Amino acid sequence: MLLTALESTLNRNIAASSAARTLCARLAGKSLRLQLTGLPFELLLRAEADRIHLSSDASTTADAKLSGTPIGLLNLAVKESASSLSGSSVRMEGDAEVAQGFSQLLKQARPDIEEELSRVVGDVAAHQVGTTVRSLLGFGRRVGNTFLQNAGEYLSEEGRDVPSKTEAEEFIRDVDTLRDDVERFAARLNTLELKSKNK
Repeated sequence: MLLTALESTLNRNIAASSAARTLCARLAGKSLRLQLTGLPFELLLRAEADRIHLSSDASTTADAKLSGTPIGLLNLAVKESASSLSGSSVRMEGDAEVAQGFSQLLKQARPDIEEELSRVVGDVAAHQVGTTVRSLLGFGRRVGNTFLQNAGEYLSEEGRDVPSKTEAEEFIRDVDTLRDDVERFAARLNTLELKSKNK
């Protein structure tokens, strides 16, 4: 039932977007499997001419497969580029172009949660829920950023385990100066050797 509702929402959004329809047509006949590690759940996405079909069929071989934790796959879904796979916990197998194509298609067809919720509970309640969720997510981001900033300041200022940004920049500048000096010295030495051989 949940897969059917998700499939119809995605297909409604594909139908409303010419870019999504073009992507879907390009992927026609191709499939992507999403495997959630740690959970006995797999999702198979298969593109048809102008729509996408979702199933939990584990027996069909897919053209590409993404496997990772639910959080890892969600993080990948909100990032702009699939090159973000390199730094994530998500593993990809199979045809990378197919995986990239489905990633773009899902971003084009991604439902607006507030709009979908308004169909069930009404516009006012959906807007209030959306505002609450956005403020909670913003608070979580601010707390995370503050923690990282405080941890960085402690490590560089209090613990002296990590150099400060100014110290690191000075060190890099000194290394560059030393490298340039060594190169000039080597060039001067070569010139002197040539002169001594010519005598």
